Amino acid sequence: MKFIQQAYKGNNEWWTYFITIFLLFIGWQFLGVLPLIVTAFYYAGDLETFTSAANDNFTSLGIDSNLYLFLMILTFLGGLIALLLGVKFIHKRNVISVITSRNKIDWSRFFYAFSIWAIIGVIIIAIGYFTEPENYVWNFKPVQFTILVLVSFLFLPIQTTMEEVLFRGYLMQGFGTWFKKSFVALILTSVIFGLLHGLNPEVEKLGWISMVYYIGTGLVLGIFTLMDEGTELAFGFHAANNIIAAVLVTANWTVFQTDALLIDTSEPSIGWEMFVPVLVLYPLVLFIFSKKYGWKDWKGKLFGNIMKPAEFNENEFIA
Repeated sequence: MKFIQQAYKGNNEWWTYFITIFLLFIGWQFLGVLPLIVTAFYYAGDLETFTSAANDNFTSLGIDSNLYLFLMILTFLGGLIALLLGVKFIHKRNVISVITSRNKIDWSRFFYAFSIWAIIGVIIIAIGYFTEPENYVWNFKPVQFTILVLVSFLFLPIQTTMEEVLFRGYLMQGFGTWFKKSFVALILTSVIFGLLHGLNPEVEKLGWISMVYYIGTGLVLGIFTLMDEGTELAFGFHAANNIIAAVLVTANWTVFQTDALLIDTSEPSIGWEMFVPVLVLYPLVLFIFSKKYGWKDWKGKLFGNIMKPAEFNENEFIA
């Protein structure tokens, strides 16, 4: 329970969460989106065209796909900065406490999780390509692809970091200390994480059955966090997932519209690829991580009660 108990290290009143979430929304949906709006208006040339293009997220304006990806990532940077400022100055906590229960971020965990899921992702895409090559078009454009790789590896982790700090860190700790049950915090953060992805175009194409994937992903990331007492594994896993998706395969109905290596031309449908990650691959990764890091007391960490520790060394916790 050490990770969730980090929330007790500062001001944990309800109003601190209200103000911090409000600041997050402002940073994410207003300040963070300004560069995209300015660029879109430049491409549009006039207000009427700009307003019309806003209905399709400005993709009809012909903005370079790599530039558009970068501008979308910047919106998450605004949210991340606002969230961390709220933790530091409103909750009066060290920002590390919303990321891990360790004294510092364990980057070896990040890179291990990144490597494991990236390898699995590449294998799954390769299987799909070689078993159904008629569904793919080779799309290698040297200059565009190089820029895409740089943008993806350097900046996409900003997006995944914001989501992980918010859901597996901030809200996991908040719900845990409010409801006093780690399992309640796990379920709530997973469901909210999934529902927020309901705005993705994949959900429009495939229907709400796709929530199995998104909520399932939130669930496994939450289990990583609770069992490992920190978000480093979730950080690495999530970053690998989105980078592989952006760099290797794109389709005209997915959230990442990039100059990826492959274009999937198949009609979107509910198939094995929707359920295999949740039912097969995620349990496999959980097994690998549990053996690597010697996880024990699954029942206690996933279903245990959360109590406020009797004593804190405040100088250790407050930034």
